[in-house]
Amino acid sequence: MVNTSKGGSRLGKVMSPIRLPAVLLLFAVFYGTTGYVILEDFGLLDALYMTVITLTTVGFGEIEPLSPAGRAFTITLITIGFGSVFVLVSALTASLASGHLGRRLSRRGVVRRVERMRDHFVICAFGRVGRAAAEELVREGVEVVVVEPKAELEPILAEAGLPYLIDDPTKEAVLEQAGIRRAKALICAVDSDAVNVYITLTARSLNPELFIISRASSSESVETLRRAGSNRVVSPYSVSGGRMASLALRPAVLEFVDMVAVAPGLRIEELVVGEGSKLALRTVRDVCSPYPGTMVLARKSANGELLVPPGADTLLSPGDLIIVVGPTALLTRMAEDAA
Repeated sequence: MVNTSKGGSRLGKVMSPIRLPAVLLLFAVFYGTTGYVILEDFGLLDALYMTVITLTTVGFGEIEPLSPAGRAFTITLITIGFGSVFVLVSALTASLASGHLGRRLSRRGVVRRVERMRDHFVICAFGRVGRAAAEELVREGVEVVVVEPKAELEPILAEAGLPYLIDDPTKEAVLEQAGIRRAKALICAVDSDAVNVYITLTARSLNPELFIISRASSSESVETLRRAGSNRVVSPYSVSGGRMASLALRPAVLEFVDMVAVAPGLRIEELVVGEGSKLALRTVRDVCSPYPGTMVLARKSANGELLVPPGADTLLSPGDLIIVVGPTALLTRMAEDAA
């Protein structure tokens, strides 16, 4: 709920009705204090006190009897001060009634929340694709920040309870506010391939280690997005068409994969064998034995060699990527040992 360029102008619109009466009220305090010092020879504290009780109309008596000039001056002070207070209260009431003030306070909370995030996912656009990605990530317990350029989608984002920025995701400052330098991955789900290319280029320049997944509406844009820096490119139409064909040809296989994906105590995970980890230089059989119920489905070596499935005697080396299926708790332990 934060803006940089658009947000700055929007904040100006929210604050401008309040700014003028607030300045007038401050001027009235200065005007009254100075006038009482000059006209009535009051001390600074007495002059300020007299000004405040006059402006607030609390009904206290005068510190000392006022001269005719002092009384005339007090009339002008009441006129200026009462008008300023009335306009300020009206502006604050209108701001509260419209919800602008509440949204401003909420934006500040989002900024602080995003600043504390590490290894989170940034999703650009909250359309059908971005929304589905966000829901899946939230189910997996991943922190998500959404950058949505369309202000009309703000009620949907607010209802989803996700931290979000209503702004242009192609701008470097906006991605910075989304914590792109600290993020683990970026999902470009804008329905424009050209915009996704621009976001990818900008994000890659800010975080060379970022894992970027981009949406491609046309097959011609796939290679362009890869050259721009996307690690993976997904075409929703090709994916949905391929899935429908697979369901027609091999329904049991996809049902098994879906079952594993949604089973509460089971999941498929990818792990990278780190240097000096407990999994390095051990066979697949030895790696799985401390974690009953787990199975290595595939191994991709650092040089790109793929084994599906790897044999029980296959040796795992540092840098290998393995795809493992098993109980969630055990895979969490295995991930810690693989690091």
